[in-house]
Amino acid sequence: MRDNPPRPRRRSPPPPTPAHVTGHHDEQEPRLYTPAEAAALLRIPESWLRRRAGRRQIPCTFLGKHLRFSAADLAALIAASAEPATGRRTHRRHRPPAAP
Repeated sequence: MRDNPPRPRRRSPPPPTPAHVTGHHDEQEPRLYTPAEAAALLRIPESWLRRRAGRRQIPCTFLGKHLRFSAADLAALIAASAEPATGRRTHRRHRPPAAP
């Protein structure tokens, strides 16, 4: 009787590469960011983002118990938080006069 060599296992295909990596965005496939990804994009603490989302103070999406942010949620957050630059600062640091 002949020994058959074991057949190699088939690997599942790799997951699709996200649009933000490839530069190709398909309108049919919306991108949802995890709190960690959204916080990194916005350069803010993840805890701040989670706290505000939990209180429903910022736009977000819950998939069951999982918190996610769409690009529209992040854009709305940026637009709502943007403050115009004011004129001069009210508190200026005074330097002592230079010694002669």
